[in-house]
Amino acid sequence: AMQGQAMALENQRRREIQLKRISAALRRIDSQDYGYCIDCDEEISIGRLETDPTNSLCISCAEKRENR
Repeated sequence: AMQGQAMALENQRRREIQLKRISAALRRIDSQDYGYCIDCDEEISIGRLETDPTNSLCISCAEKRENR
């Protein structure tokens, strides 16, 4: 039962994170900033956006953040 509860909480947490990412992407669309990296202002590749439309970082900046 405890494992089921922990899994449910994790699923809820993931849904909330995804909703925040979607909301942020929609705000970037409204402000005409969608498709541009929030760190360096360079264009995010179309392939990256097709894979995940909520991406807010170009691959270079995403890799830099991973290595921190």
